[in-house]
Amino acid sequence: MKQLRTFVYGILAGISISIGGTVFLSLDSKVLGALFFTVGLFTVCTFGFNLFTGKVCYVFERDRAYALDLPLIWLGNLCGAWLTAFLERQTRIGEALEAKAQALCEIKLSDELLSIFLLAVFCNVLIFIAVDGYNRNPHEPGKYLALFFGVMVFILCGFEHCVANMYYFSMADAWSLRTLGYVLLMTLGNSVGGVLIPLLRKWAAKGAAA
Repeated sequence: MKQLRTFVYGILAGISISIGGTVFLSLDSKVLGALFFTVGLFTVCTFGFNLFTGKVCYVFERDRAYALDLPLIWLGNLCGAWLTAFLERQTRIGEALEAKAQALCEIKLSDELLSIFLLAVFCNVLIFIAVDGYNRNPHEPGKYLALFFGVMVFILCGFEHCVANMYYFSMADAWSLRTLGYVLLMTLGNSVGGVLIPLLRKWAAKGAAA
């Protein structure tokens, strides 16, 4: 039952991020698209859904069972992203979204592997700042500012978020072995970026204690 709940909450997180991706594709203004994309992480954090890029940040601070849940969460996110794109493609907005997603995915899939990896690392540094800021900030406005600034900055910088890209690739109908390889590389980069600050923070705390 716990694993099923973990998976379902992963699907819901994938849907949430995909709705953010939908509004990003729907708006001509990149700044406004980045602003309203934040609805995805806002929903995930508010309702406690399971988003891989947020959960992976704490993998070294939690137990083995937590780490073993991460692949299940990743699969749930993928299912939620694919399902959202599939359903949207059946609607009147599907054609326009597909065209924009195809243009975006063409850029991503033509990029160098090192570039993709590094952009994914930077992305999850900001996701950690957003999620940890939401969790730790004692002031309500500060919690939501952390989400908005973290998400908006990673989008405006062009950084790579594996779950958002699951949605874009699904909307563009661009899945292939090459695409899967890129998503896995983004996942690796997001994982490295997500644990960077927590590990440095833990190292600094040990140094200060000594």
